[in-house]
Amino acid sequence: MPPIFLQWLSLVAMILLQSINGTNSNFPAYSSQLKHLLSMSQIQLNNLAFASDAGKLFGWLSGIAANYLPMWLVLILGSSLGLVGYGVQYLFLIGRVSNLPYGAIFFLAILAGNSICWINTVCYLVAIRNFPLDGQLVIGLTGSYQGLSAKIYTDIVDVIYPSSDVKRARAYLLLSSILPLIVSVINAPLVRVIKVMKTKRAKDAFIFILVITIATGAFAVMGSIGSTPSLLSPFASAVGMLTLLLAPLLIPLGLGLRHQIKQLAEEKVHIEEINNVSMDKMESGVKLDISEIISESPSESFELSFSSTSEEFNGEIRESNNGDDRIRETNEVIRVIEEIGVKVMLRRLNFWLYFFVYLFGVTLALVFFNNLGQIAESRGRSASSLVSLSSSFGFFGRLVPSIVEYFVSRRKYMISRPAFVVALMAPTGAAFFLLLANDTSVLRLYISTAIIGVCSGAITTISVSLTSELFGTKNFGVNHNVLVVNIPIGSLLFGYLAAVVYHKEGNAEGKCFGMECYRKTFSLWGTLCFIGTFLALILYARTRKFYNSQRS
Repeated sequence: MPPIFLQWLSLVAMILLQSINGTNSNFPAYSSQLKHLLSMSQIQLNNLAFASDAGKLFGWLSGIAANYLPMWLVLILGSSLGLVGYGVQYLFLIGRVSNLPYGAIFFLAILAGNSICWINTVCYLVAIRNFPLDGQLVIGLTGSYQGLSAKIYTDIVDVIYPSSDVKRARAYLLLSSILPLIVSVINAPLVRVIKVMKTKRAKDAFIFILVITIATGAFAVMGSIGSTPSLLSPFASAVGMLTLLLAPLLIPLGLGLRHQIKQLAEEKVHIEEINNVSMDKMESGVKLDISEIISESPSESFELSFSSTSEEFNGEIRESNNGDDRIRETNEVIRVIEEIGVKVMLRRLNFWLYFFVYLFGVTLALVFFNNLGQIAESRGRSASSLVSLSSSFGFFGRLVPSIVEYFVSRRKYMISRPAFVVALMAPTGAAFFLLLANDTSVLRLYISTAIIGVCSGAITTISVSLTSELFGTKNFGVNHNVLVVNIPIGSLLFGYLAAVVYHKEGNAEGKCFGMECYRKTFSLWGTLCFIGTFLALILYARTRKFYNSQRS
């Protein structure tokens, strides 16, 4: 099979893997059942949510594994962790495992949360190595599908158990345990590094997949908050989502077919050239030596045809120089500031600036989303619509850098990632302060949630490419997982502070209603976000020379 076919097939595999990798978003669906069986307090239940994030503390293990093990094995190991983490909880929920203590559930939640890091690491590394010139675009496209995981799992559960809450909770846990493993086993042969040299940007293919991705997101949003559920049955909705998830397969199939047609045409031309040579020699009375034709064809006719194929599919251009062939690669390379390991990275000021920017941006937004239920309740609003809103805008937020990257790269210009982050951090801070307004209307709450969703989703995508540009691609798996260690740290710290303020303002039953429940929290979060904006500005100033030098 031609390299370009395998290259784009790996992209389809990454889409399918990411679409089922957001298993942590299913926690609210079965948390009530765990709370009932273990007689947990609300604080203990919140700690289980933190445990899932705490799995990222050990995400660097997947990066180390990726440096020494084949990608397919890293993928299977990661999904197996999820099988154990979620699977044992499922057995406990159905009564097959009894007397499971709270500490064991906490450990299983950490294990399940860590499994997500392994699949992420594989997808990120394959995207960077298989699409060296379009890594940001591919990471944004594939990563955005993780935001649809909750919708995909819900569609499946709706088909199996449309009404029973207890059975639905069990189904979520069962699917979270087995579905990632099944999809990983199917796609394991496809997520491997393909030697494609430096690929040319396939303009039509990327436009096609962008359209499919946007259509998939729109279908999911309409099915979550629109009138689609009344028009489509759960089965029809699930089939529609599956069809859209498999639609990117048309790209490698089309490119592979095109390659086969071109190859057949070149072989036909080659045969005709041999026949012409034979006829010319026969007419001139020259004795025909078949070995002469055979020795002649590889160096001339076939080499010319292979050259054109290589140029189109592998981005190589062959030139002849006194009978010797040499490859002239495109002058585009993966551009990085420096290639360093984690020990050196931890001594760099750029890393700590980047670390706290992420902490006061993406991590803070994640804590906000984790508290959406209580925030909505305190204002007398429904949590479901806010959760759907944050999910849908987060999905499209992840797409924003990909779209910008696509159009900017066509102009041969390298956008400054830190400058992009600055432009996204400022609106996030403003959104938190917008929530402080004494407004009984739900509009400000919805606007702020949408802004935070878009901006945090975009920064999440940008951070992957920014890590590789700041610290190199060789040790990317470990470096990026060290960065996201701030997620569980921030989840515990910011979540605990929010809970303290909430309970202080709450009633005897532990519930709080009104603007005061989160006023101090939003003020603190907004301030921290603006501090993060300032740190991002410093990072931009320190890296501006590098990005300016990449303009062409």
